[in-house]
Amino acid sequence: MMPELEHKAESASLLSLQELGDHQVDSQGGLAEQNPTPKAPGSLAVWVFIYAELTEFGLFFILFLVAKAYFPADFSQGPQKLSTLSGLTNTLILLSSSLCVVKAMAAIKLGNTKSTINWLLLTITAGALYCGVKYLEFGRNEALGISPRDDYFIAAYYYIGFNHLLHVLIGMATLGFVALLTAFGFYDAKNHEGLESAATYWHMIDMVWIIIFPLLYVLH
Repeated sequence: MMPELEHKAESASLLSLQELGDHQVDSQGGLAEQNPTPKAPGSLAVWVFIYAELTEFGLFFILFLVAKAYFPADFSQGPQKLSTLSGLTNTLILLSSSLCVVKAMAAIKLGNTKSTINWLLLTITAGALYCGVKYLEFGRNEALGISPRDDYFIAAYYYIGFNHLLHVLIGMATLGFVALLTAFGFYDAKNHEGLESAATYWHMIDMVWIIIFPLLYVLH
């Protein structure tokens, strides 16, 4: 009788240990689901494109610094010819646009389509304001007789400025397209990778401007 009781007790202990182990595995699985591995926003394709764009701008900046070393007089007095107010205004505009993009992403993750579209439209409006300030800035330069042929600094300023302006226009068109897709219900709280890719590209445009502003308008 005693061996039989001991056998039952041993079996019960083994069963309890197995249940405890299963519970720990379930708990770990639950924790793994709650804390997934961080993933870069957007698709792999957009990151390849962004790295290519950053490489391009990086080469521009390197050439800019090389030219500055060879023609210090041009680059020392160059920023004084530009409108610092225009550069500062566009910096504030683009920083505000990045906030709008962040709000759009937060809204789509909550499934709020209307709010997402509104924030995207505000971002596009900010991009349009940036273009408007650039237009006035270039008009001012022309009125003052500032030309890309003046010196190496002004040539670099126009080259980098027009290149960044082109990227802003591409970003606005991209955001407009994803806003349209959002309006048609293509993006929702669970499926928004394309929208996230467009938002990431816009942040890249803003980040590049944060480098351009002091490089062209501030540092003498």
